[in-house]
Amino acid sequence: MFKFNLFFVTLMTLVALNFPAPAHSSVLLDRVVAVVNKEVITWSELYEMMDYEATDQVKALKQEDRLKVFKNNEALFLDRLIDIRLQIQDARRLGFEVTPEELTDAIESIKKKYSLTDDLFKESLKKEGLTIEEYKKRLSEQILVSHFVNQQIKNKVIVSEEDVKKYIDSAKQSLNDGESFKLRMIFFAKPKDDADRKTIDDRASLIIQRLKAGEDFSALAKEYSEDPSAKNGGELGFIKQGQTAKEFLAALSKMNIGDFSNPFWTEKGLQIIKLDEKTAAKSIDSIREDAKKQLAEDQFQEKYKNWIKSLREKAHVEIRL
Repeated sequence: MFKFNLFFVTLMTLVALNFPAPAHSSVLLDRVVAVVNKEVITWSELYEMMDYEATDQVKALKQEDRLKVFKNNEALFLDRLIDIRLQIQDARRLGFEVTPEELTDAIESIKKKYSLTDDLFKESLKKEGLTIEEYKKRLSEQILVSHFVNQQIKNKVIVSEEDVKKYIDSAKQSLNDGESFKLRMIFFAKPKDDADRKTIDDRASLIIQRLKAGEDFSALAKEYSEDPSAKNGGELGFIKQGQTAKEFLAALSKMNIGDFSNPFWTEKGLQIIKLDEKTAAKSIDSIREDAKKQLAEDQFQEKYKNWIKSLREKAHVEIRL
C-alpha cells in the first residue's frame, strides 16, 4: 500500500517535509499533529509524506477513499516524521553541518545521474512544486543526517573474523547451495489413479515432439502446464542447487543452457524443464564477504534502532493526532 524503508531517510521523504499542499487537500484544515522538542509537525506535512509515498493504486483512488487509507496510516507515518526531526536536531546539536561545496557537488551528482540539464532540473523541481531554495534546504538536511548516521553509527560497526566464522558455520547451507539454475517448467499433477499416468505420458510426448519441431517452450507452458507459473511461460526464476529435488538435478546434469529435458516424474507429478541460465557456485571469499556484509547490516540496524529509541527517550515528543 505504501512503499518505504523504515530505517533509512530518503531524499524525497525529506523533501516531502516541505511540499506545498496539493489542490485537493485544501478542504482540510491544517493543524499541529505533533511537537518535537520545540518544533511542530503539521497535518499538511504528514499528508504530503503519505501522498508521496503512496503506491500508484492508492493514488488512483477517489479522494474520499484515499483519505481513508491515509487516516488508517497516520500514526505510522507520523512516527517516521518524528524520527527524521529528531535526527536533524541531534546532528545540529552536535555541530554537524553541510558546506555549500558539498551541497553543490550533491546537486551536480543528481543531475549527472539522471542526465538533467540545468533547465530540466529546474523544470523537475517546478513539477514537484519546489523552489530551488526549498530543494537545497531539504537536500542539505538529507546530507546532514547521512553524515551523522555514518559517523555516529555506521563507522562504529565492527565485524570480527570470529563473528564471520560463526555466521558461516551456522548458515553454511543457505550461504552456499552450489550452482543456481534459472528454469522454466511444464507440469502435470500426479493423477489419483495410476491408470491415468499413460494419458499424461502421451501428452508429454506430444509436447516433446512440438519442442523438437522448434515451438516455443513458454508458449507450450502457457497452453499445457498445470503449475501457477504457466501464466508466466513456466518461469520459475533461479533455484539453488541445494534446494533442488534430486530428479531435477538428474535432468539438469545432462543439460546445457537452452536445452529442455525429457519428461520425468517426481512425487508431485510429471515435469519437463528448460534451462535458461546457470550461475556458478560462490567462492569461499565471496561467501565470507556476503557474511560480513550481512553481519554489518544486522549490527547497523540494531544500533540504529537503539539510537532512535534513545533520541525518543531524551526528547519532548507530544502527539496530537
